[in-house]
Amino acid sequence: GAAVNLTLVTPEKAIKLAANDFFRHHLSKDGKKLTLLREMLAGCGAGTCQVIVTTPMEMLKIQLQDAGRIAAQKKLMAAQAQLSSSSAVGAAEPAMETRTTATQITRELLRSKGIAGLYKGLGATLLRDVPFSIVYFPLFANLNKLGQKDPNVKAPFYVSFLSGCVAGSTAAVAVNPCDVIKTRLQSLQRGVNEDTYSGILDCTK
Repeated sequence: GAAVNLTLVTPEKAIKLAANDFFRHHLSKDGKKLTLLREMLAGCGAGTCQVIVTTPMEMLKIQLQDAGRIAAQKKLMAAQAQLSSSSAVGAAEPAMETRTTATQITRELLRSKGIAGLYKGLGATLLRDVPFSIVYFPLFANLNKLGQKDPNVKAPFYVSFLSGCVAGSTAAVAVNPCDVIKTRLQSLQRGVNEDTYSGILDCTK
């Protein structure tokens, strides 16, 4: 799934960061300092905008990762079946595996489900990305301000770096349950004895 991430993570981050700056600018037009609530609203807007790219990216990434997992599971089951029937003469040779690509998955989803196929799990993606941005951007901005000796001078690089690490880690931990739900809902291929879900509430239960 790395190729999909490398291709789509750039526009995703560009949209998120640009949208956050856009909303912060428009929410501070009165010249006053942004309140925490307005910072959270700007983050909410950024997280909402980014899912335009994030949802298809996550959908394709998960299908590629699932394809590898299911293939490994089938290979293991075939090996076990071959061992159990090793006494039989002329056991069938295992079929050659074909590698699934992001292009194949995209075409199949568009053919069978249209654009909506790429946006399966949109609600769960919003449930993860919007709270992430609501936590991340205000927390980063306020931690970064602590390292500014003067309001008109930028904080040192190490302060910004550490602020990003703390804000990112905190936001990621906070939304991890939503990420688990999103991943399970977007998995189209199921392995042996794996559950299927009708929606967010069913998956949460």
